Amino acid sequence: MDRYDVIVIGAGNGGLAAACRILNSGKSCLVCERHNIPGGFATSFVRGRFEFEASLHEFNGIGTPEEPGSTRLLFEELGVADKIEWVQLRDAYHLISEEEGYDFVMPFGYEEFAKANNQLHPEGEKYIREFFGICQQIKDAMAYIGETKGKPDPKVMMEKYPDYLACGSYSVNEAFEALGYPKVIVDNLNTYWCYLGADGDNLSFLHYANMIYSYFSKGAAIPKHRSHELSLAFEERIHELGGDIWFNTEVVKILTDSEGHVCGVRLRDGRKIESRHVIANCSPHVAYGKLLDSAAVPERALKLTNFRKLAGRGFTVFLGLSKSAEELGLRDHNYFIYDTSDSVKQYASMKTIGNTAAQATVCLNNALPDCSPEGTAIVYMTTLFTEDEWSKISEKDYFKVKNKVAKSMIERFEKATGTNLQDHIEEIAIATPETYARYTGHPQGTVYGYESQYYDGLMSRIQMVEEDRFVPGLRIGGGYGERLLGYPSSYKSGANEAGRTLRDMEKEGR
Repeated sequence: MDRYDVIVIGAGNGGLAAACRILNSGKSCLVCERHNIPGGFATSFVRGRFEFEASLHEFNGIGTPEEPGSTRLLFEELGVADKIEWVQLRDAYHLISEEEGYDFVMPFGYEEFAKANNQLHPEGEKYIREFFGICQQIKDAMAYIGETKGKPDPKVMMEKYPDYLACGSYSVNEAFEALGYPKVIVDNLNTYWCYLGADGDNLSFLHYANMIYSYFSKGAAIPKHRSHELSLAFEERIHELGGDIWFNTEVVKILTDSEGHVCGVRLRDGRKIESRHVIANCSPHVAYGKLLDSAAVPERALKLTNFRKLAGRGFTVFLGLSKSAEELGLRDHNYFIYDTSDSVKQYASMKTIGNTAAQATVCLNNALPDCSPEGTAIVYMTTLFTEDEWSKISEKDYFKVKNKVAKSMIERFEKATGTNLQDHIEEIAIATPETYARYTGHPQGTVYGYESQYYDGLMSRIQMVEEDRFVPGLRIGGGYGERLLGYPSSYKSGANEAGRTLRDMEKEGR
């Protein structure tokens, strides 16, 4: 076909979800992907006898078939839920923070997590129950705002959701200061901060509380066959619905007509494919700065795009180890290892390459025992850099610097956990921000899109989603959309933009 109702650029998480929703409505859809496989970040790779997970640590919002979370419900709606085998994680995390001397494991589950906080403070359970009550009200308020299409009744909001209104403009740290919880309880609740990539002074409390509640009320899960299982499930569903995915196909230009409306795309080989609607699963920096002619991009779009701050740039060390997790003394799936639980101080230290002590480390075998050959283990360690320091490294020094950083991360983990990994490394792969930039096209190798700020976070972006649409016929889906980056958020953002595209088409009478 040389004409489609909708063209999706990029077969990453958001693009795949967008295509499924478009096709479920009976419209035609083409997905153009420059790589030879789907998934973007949601993929795996093989080194020696190990298959490594490229990026996924854990997945919130899944729940169980009996008590599904919001992401499982979305997957059911899109028709991919029955194509994925989920494994529920046993515990939430093992937190080790050097400054405070923390070393404890926290479980999933509302009741279990609340009671576990009594180990940290005599009244820990009381504080957690109060916190979860606030989280539930925030969740309910967000649902009500969605039901009213962003136009809630102020009287209803004041009567039913006063906590939501009270902390609506607060950062995470401002909210916890107002609540007056003991430091150890606040530090524990702040553990997941790096999963959103912004420190407590800048991260919206509403956004963070919503994420925390999702984790502890529904738990977390991972696909049994790595995140690429998700990508293949979506690819299969797209074909079932009659959609097209063209791999090794790069879109080099989004075309617009004389009135500035999208009218198609041009491919690397010169072909033109017609469509009045494009969903771009890529950075607005790429869409506005590379794919569109400058005359088609309003000045306000450029100002907003340049105003937003790129979030953390990823650095990951993938280890295939010649001993089992048990032999190595690794008992947990998810470790957070910090210099300090003060997220502001920790974030500041991540501006330079010299400090890599903040890391999230996964031992995959403690969730999937058979993920590697018997008697072996897979471990991967991730840290973030909050500035574009890697662009300053010369080509001559690049390998020396990345190996030095990787070694420091391994040594930091060994010191914190009392394990010995270095003597048992069989395979090692290292991904720097330059790696992520090359393979995903994300500016500066960011793995979290634009940074979530209290003035530019989840709620403000949802409320401004139509005002932030600048080119008729073009919508930005996935990790740079209103829900920000992350697996569940990217799928939901892609599906949401597809829904808005369908409404656009309905208004046009098409």
